[in-house]
Amino acid sequence: MSIWECFELLNDVVDESDPDLDEPQTEHLLQTAETIRKDYPKEDWLHLTALIHDLGKVLMLPQFGGLPQWAVVGDTYPVGCAFDRSIVHHKYFKENPDYNNPAYNTKYGVYSDKCGLDNVMMSFGHDDYMYLVAKHNKTSLPSAGLFIIRYYSFYALHRAGAYKHLMNDEDVENLKWLQIFNKYDLYSKSEVRIDVEKVKPYYLSLIEKYFPAKPKW
Repeated sequence: MSIWECFELLNDVVDESDPDLDEPQTEHLLQTAETIRKDYPKEDWLHLTALIHDLGKVLMLPQFGGLPQWAVVGDTYPVGCAFDRSIVHHKYFKENPDYNNPAYNTKYGVYSDKCGLDNVMMSFGHDDYMYLVAKHNKTSLPSAGLFIIRYYSFYALHRAGAYKHLMNDEDVENLKWLQIFNKYDLYSKSEVRIDVEKVKPYYLSLIEKYFPAKPKW
């Protein structure tokens, strides 16, 4: 199906971890994208990134496997190295075998200094799914767009500053864009409604620019 068709399916998704208002998922995405578009008019890739960053939540729908909430939404974090204390509900990691495994419970674990986040395995969720969809379909979004899609729920990194020892120079630059994006994403919903039909042609043009007509999901 097309990116826009998938986008419309989000109206059937309820994210119980979402702290924002009770607006449809698509409303949140359009509000985020349109606000960024106003402040960063020349960065069209960022507008599209904002529109599609939550598309992976369709994993909760029956036609995408009907995965449970815990497997789709919520904070993400690296696996294969120590769980940082800034990760939400950190105390429950004590029940994870990796917590006491000397191969995985050190600062670097299976990784090395500045190895790059592309080489780090993240806990799976809607973020990683949409990132993989974009990569598989050879999107022409810049690396900063893919970085935002994959790591915007990685709060231990962009809020607490954890795991920066695993970042390479490209990650450091991309993190600046993620921090800009975050100002518009979480807690950004408002009562101002977006005229979908009015803005739809613009976003369809961006989808056509950066994605194939019928991406494989």
